[in-house]
Amino acid sequence: MASLNAFLVAVELAERQRDEARQALQDARNARQAAQQQLDQIESYAQETQNRWGLRADAAVKPEVMYHHYQFMDRLAYASGLQSSVVGDQAGRVDAAAQVLLQAELRVTSLKKVVEKRKREMEHLQSRRDQKQTDERASLQFRSAGSGPSGQEF
Repeated sequence: MASLNAFLVAVELAERQRDEARQALQDARNARQAAQQQLDQIESYAQETQNRWGLRADAAVKPEVMYHHYQFMDRLAYASGLQSSVVGDQAGRVDAAAQVLLQAELRVTSLKKVVEKRKREMEHLQSRRDQKQTDERASLQFRSAGSGPSGQEF
């Protein structure tokens, strides 16, 4: 019984670890989604800026203004590249968290199977003990019934 209690404690601990891993995966997914939204915002802003510049392409623009526009667009492209790497890193964290969750779920499942096996073994052992006691009582009753009322066998 003590070993079964130890396994039940192990199952409870494994379930808590699984729940923590599930929460960590959800947090990683949220972080990846936030990083992706930031990337989308940067790319959207860069596209809007480029579209606005395109409307003024036929207008006479000083070379200094063009230089600053191209420099600004390069910085937006650089920011977009950095944010893309952040999104990639977050995706890696999501994959790692998913693996941790999978391992935790496998551990919980295997521990539960061990507990069930131990319970079945204990029930089987108890059934054998009960059967042995029943057989012993029947044997005693048979012997006492066989001796007759005077205590002698026929």
